This record gives sequence, C-alpha cells and structure tokens, in this order.
Amino acid sequence: MTAQIGGKLGAGSRPRVQSQPMARRTKEEALATRDSLLDAAERVFGRRGVSHTTLDEVAIEAGVTRGALYWHFGGKEELFRAMCERAVLPLEQMLEQTALRRHRDPLGALAAVSVTALRNIARTPRTRAVLDILFHRCESGAECSDNEARAVQKERSNEQCTASVERLLRQAVRSGQLPPDTDIGLAAYAVNAYFSGVVQQWVSQPSAYDLESVAPALVGMMIAGLSAAPPRRTQRASAAGPHRAPARRAGASTQRTRGPRRAAVPAAGSRSRRAGSTRA
Repeated sequence: MTAQIGGKLGAGSRPRVQSQPMARRTKEEALATRDSLLDAAERVFGRRGVSHTTLDEVAIEAGVTRGALYWHFGGKEELFRAMCERAVLPLEQMLEQTALRRHRDPLGALAAVSVTALRNIARTPRTRAVLDILFHRCESGAECSDNEARAVQKERSNEQCTASVERLLRQAVRSGQLPPDTDIGLAAYAVNAYFSGVVQQWVSQPSAYDLESVAPALVGMMIAGLSAAPPRRTQRASAAGPHRAPARRAGASTQRTRGPRRAAVPAAGSRSRRAGSTRA
C-alpha cells in the first residue's frame, strides 16, 4: 500500500514539476502582452489624444485582439491609469522612500531626490512621453470619463507627492532648518506646484534648456527660497482675516451712519459757540 501511494504521489508530482515552466512562460507572456498594450497606448494617445483614441486602435497598434485588451484592462480609463502609473509611480515611490527615512539634512534630502527625479524625467523617453500625454493630450473637451480618469490620476499623484514632501518638511522643522511656525501644508503644496510647473513647461518645450544639466540649479533656487522665506501659519491666519472683516465693517459703518446724524447738530452748535466766543 505504501509503495502504491508513493508511486501515485511520485507519478502525480512529475506533471506539476513539468507544468511550472509552462506556467512561468504563460505569466511572462501575459506580462509581455500587457506591456505591449501600454506601449501601444502611449503611442496612440500621443498621436491622437486620449479622447479621440479607441480601444480598437490600441489593440491594432499592439497587434492583439480587442478581447485580449479587455482581459488585461477593464476599459480606456483603466488603461490610461496603468500607463501613467508605469511611468510616474517609480518617481513617486522614490520620493516616498526618501521621506520615510530620517535625515540629518532633510532639506538636502529633498533637494537630492528632486534633482534625481528631474534627471530621470529628462533621461527617460517613456516618462517624458506619458507626462506629455497627461499635460497636453488630455483634451479639455474630452468625454467625462476621460476627464475623470485624468483628474483621478493627477489627484492621486499630487496627494502622494505632497504627503511625502510634508514628511520631509516636518523633519526640517524638527532639525531647525525651518522655523517652528512654518506652514507645512502650504509649503508642501508650493513645492509640488513648483516642480509640476517646471516639468510641464519643459515637456512642452524640451529644446528650451537641458533639464538634466540645470536640474541642480532649479532645485537649489526652490530650496533657497523655502529656507529664506518659508510660509508661516500666522501669515495664513492673517490672510484669512479679511474674509471675516466685511461683517465687522458693515456693522461699524451702520453705527457711524447713525452716529453722525445724532451728533451733527451739537457739533455744528459747538463750532458756532466757539466761533461766537471768539467774536465776543
């Protein structure tokens, strides 16, 4: 009985061993097909724009059937997000990993990862192509679903990057590089907006300058400004003051309107009396 069981187990184990390379090849083929679809999406989105591209065009570009495309992606929105994540996610993860570590020089760490990110964008055609699609090939007149896909992707990316920058800025406050009353949230949004603007303008006109070589100068300018004049929480509070002020001014103007009417005659009389006493 033991021999029979052992023989059956031995016989049964051989197909499984032989099936492992087959399963591995199948998985690798599936990943290759997925990558080819993402490559095709980059090319077609770049040529025609997101809203004008159909899934049939992407499938034809990739050399697969529409059914194969739907096996990997539920629709154009999912394909769009996956294309963006493949190109941009490594940069976001690099920033996040930097922010999760403790640094003796947090602003220096922020500067270093920022320079690396800009240089990676300059060196990597795929990242540059996807950013160009994200910034310039998502038409404002696109279908609602396309706009939603773009908005979701941008919002997710901005939130993650801003959160990572906030962690580094908190470290900078604790280490004394920034004052205790630094408005961390506002500073992080400003840093994110600065880099987004630099990248967007350079992607639209890459011949304007060599991003890879000037990245340290661009980052250094931003860090220097942040160090010299960081936004303060008191500044935000004082800036919010005028929004409440109109109610007080309205009340005050009402009192002034009533006040002068009651005091007008006595004031005039007092001047008359003073004038009369002078004449006397």
